[in-house]
Amino acid sequence: MQPISFALYLTLLSSTAAAQVSAERFSTCLATLRAESAAKGVSTAAFDRLTSGLTPDPSVLEFLDYQPEFRTPIWDYLASLVDDERVADALAMREKWAGTLAASAERYQVDGDTVIAVWGVESNFGRNFGKRPLLTSLGTLACFGRRQAYFRGEFLSTLKILDRGDIAPDRLVGSWAGAFGHTQFMPSTFLRLAVDGDGDGKRDLMDSVPDALASTANFLHKAGWRQGEPWGYEVVLPAGFDTSVSGRGNKRPLSSWIGRGIRRADGQPIVTSDAAAGLLLPAGPRGPAFLVFRNFDAIYGYNAAESYALAIAHLADRIKGGKVFVTSWPTDDPSLSRSERRELQTLLAGRGYPIGEIDGMIGANSRQAILAEQKRLGLTVDGRPGQKLLAALRAVPAGR
Repeated sequence: MQPISFALYLTLLSSTAAAQVSAERFSTCLATLRAESAAKGVSTAAFDRLTSGLTPDPSVLEFLDYQPEFRTPIWDYLASLVDDERVADALAMREKWAGTLAASAERYQVDGDTVIAVWGVESNFGRNFGKRPLLTSLGTLACFGRRQAYFRGEFLSTLKILDRGDIAPDRLVGSWAGAFGHTQFMPSTFLRLAVDGDGDGKRDLMDSVPDALASTANFLHKAGWRQGEPWGYEVVLPAGFDTSVSGRGNKRPLSSWIGRGIRRADGQPIVTSDAAAGLLLPAGPRGPAFLVFRNFDAIYGYNAAESYALAIAHLADRIKGGKVFVTSWPTDDPSLSRSERRELQTLLAGRGYPIGEIDGMIGANSRQAILAEQKRLGLTVDGRPGQKLLAALRAVPAGR
């Protein structure tokens, strides 16, 4: 059986999602949610006012089973989030918001560079909020597809935010799953942990950078951040190391890791203390290895994916002046930075492919063009943007 094309896959997925959604089912679901709203702190009057004219968006269902943190190779995932461009932007934002950041870090006893790193990864410093109306996305997810119970809670939390007036309804847009604002809080997280950082009496993650930075600092504080301690560091394993002892949750005293022959990749000594660490091997024993501490777990709490936590931690280190990882990733086709992805898109557009905006984000159009060019050039046809494809396109002029 021949594999279907990426474009056909998306078409079939869209058709399946649309088939799940009907206006009648949505109306029945909203009626059920209306009956539950009062117990969740949302009056029926507010529910009716805020949901008047609401219709479902079947397209959000396409994303339920796709999370790049788990599907993208770790080296590609990190390259798309941590590069020289983002480090430079982070340093500029750290300087611009120095007073606000210092106040938040001091108040909540967390690391300011980690707060800045979250901001950079989550919304590219406010440039990429997402454009989907939260009530539409969460209303759809609350009534169709998997995890309806979870999304019902987020839908009702969104109604509560709007009813309280922290954010105007037309400003409350975000990701397909309902995360919103500079640092992409879910609505329930907003209700629990968002704070007023600028003193205007509101908690506004959409239009107030001070509120976003302070809220993120509060999140890390409540997640158990320990000021003055590292998140972890890169290490080197001895030959023949038994990797069965690895795992973020399999924490052991540092003396145990030293006894097993582990050493820091930067040549610094491992200072023993009462802190316990787990051994993280995100690409297996041939890739970079890390000893991770309690602060890594605090970052992990923001988005439960180890690749995500590593991206935040690494970006925070780079902001402090740290270097790239010593050990290379186990691939013969290294990843592209965002600037290189934009170059790739430009080269593909020059060959007549309908790429759309040249933004460094590899969407369906870019991936379809990559597949076609990989096939034409005799490369592995996997839709992945790597150095081999970029080099081939640079070497072969358009039209040849």
